[in-house]
Amino acid sequence: MSRLVMKESAPDRVFITAVYVILVIVLIGVLYPLYFTVIASFSDPQAVNQGRVIILPRGFTVEGYQRLLLDPAIPRGYLNTIIMTAAGILISVFLTLSAAFALSNKNLFGRRFFTGFFAFTMFFNGGMIPTYILVKNLGMLNTLWALILPGCVGAWNLFLVRTFFSSTIPAELYEAAAMDGAPVTYYFYRVVLPLSSAIISVMVLYYGVGYWNLFFPALLYIRDDALYPLQMVLRNIILENESLALSNLDAETVADRQRIVDLLKYSSMIAASVPLLIVYPFLQKYFTQGVMVGSIKG
Repeated sequence: MSRLVMKESAPDRVFITAVYVILVIVLIGVLYPLYFTVIASFSDPQAVNQGRVIILPRGFTVEGYQRLLLDPAIPRGYLNTIIMTAAGILISVFLTLSAAFALSNKNLFGRRFFTGFFAFTMFFNGGMIPTYILVKNLGMLNTLWALILPGCVGAWNLFLVRTFFSSTIPAELYEAAAMDGAPVTYYFYRVVLPLSSAIISVMVLYYGVGYWNLFFPALLYIRDDALYPLQMVLRNIILENESLALSNLDAETVADRQRIVDLLKYSSMIAASVPLLIVYPFLQKYFTQGVMVGSIKG
């Protein structure tokens, strides 16, 4: 059977070429900052400040990573962040999926009220001081729960999952399960969740990135150094070295300290980003599928 081949016209070729050129420029604009951070973390800070680090490292050094690895607070910060992220993902994904499943049921009593209530929280919140008072009254100050529970459900994520359920899970499945005498919880765990791997992966990625990069709540609620997440530990290491540089009157020592600070800044960025960069490729296909399917119908 002969195949129909459409011949591209000259304007089509110009357009396609322009699209590829734009995509390459955008790709470079997205990837180069990350690549620059990597090579800068292995370069002499003076060469970085002088603009001589563009493609390859200059004055190769691993001193920044050595200082991070030798700091006893780094393993503790990683452990706290891993615990917080794992617990946060489990709690957040469970609550989000459960609430979204309920809201996707058109027969739910008070569905409009609950939908409006969640939508209201997307635009208004209690503010920093009332939230702090609430966390304090609940006895969560200086605990990892203060970083996990207050923001464990995002309204936007909730509506995304609800839309996914409404547009992807046929209502006939629930009717068939109900006719067989299956309770709602059985239908949710045995039918809905196995069919929702895409959106679950999206939620794991969204919440995981949020918890991993959590910084400001830790600054407000945590006072014990042993409970600091990774972002706070890295911040304190940089601030400590900056204060040492400023407190020394010897110009040569100040310059050396500032060099260390610059190295630590780039090394800290990589240390905080590498775990997410490792996990993301495994969730990418589900991420794209879940977002696209969940955004078609409302």
